[in-house]
Amino acid sequence: MSFDHCVVFGYRGAARPPMLFETFSPAESHVFVALYQEGPYLLDPFHHAAVERKEGFWRMRELAPDRFYASEYFRSYYSQTRLAEEVGFFVPLPGKDAVVLSLMRLKASGPFGTADARLLRDMAPLVIELCRQRWRELPEAENTLAPKNAPPPVNEFDRTHIWESLALTPREVHVVDMVLQGHSTESIARSLGVAPGTVKVHRRNIHQKLGIKSQAELFARFIEIIESRR
Repeated sequence: MSFDHCVVFGYRGAARPPMLFETFSPAESHVFVALYQEGPYLLDPFHHAAVERKEGFWRMRELAPDRFYASEYFRSYYSQTRLAEEVGFFVPLPGKDAVVLSLMRLKASGPFGTADARLLRDMAPLVIELCRQRWRELPEAENTLAPKNAPPPVNEFDRTHIWESLALTPREVHVVDMVLQGHSTESIARSLGVAPGTVKVHRRNIHQKLGIKSQAELFARFIEIIESRR
């Protein structure tokens, strides 16, 4: 069993995730770490699973929404990684923190085989325990020494607050969040317990309020708002 890259991120809610270990070259690290930390992590299925405190071994295909591989996030960011597959060991830490150790195979290597996945799943208890021994807690946030009355750092906003200034309703915010993650209209409808037609109405209203016509423009607006808060 082989892999091309390994990276370990720590997750603490919506805060910018610290990189704890990597095997990338400087050019690769720019895509896999620096660009990721600028905002795309908020739409990463691994980030969502870590925040939800999943534990054990998971493949990206097991966690990704039904339209993830057709989402603008995938086309605009994830495709730059040129990965055939990403798998991860999810390690909840005390409190609400978590560590994820990701193993990656590039397209030239092909995805992990069935036997590979079975071996990794069997190894999960040992890997998780070793991760807990190595990273008992995450590094302190960069703002630890900031004055008490200083405004909170822009990296710690919850993704559902991104759209607050744009007059979206709470339900519309939920729909926007799920669209950006890569959920289809049907998947969103199941999550909200409404008819697909209702979700389509929400999406039309969102497009009108934001002055956009496509998912590509929605993703661009998402990145624009994040960058404006840096």
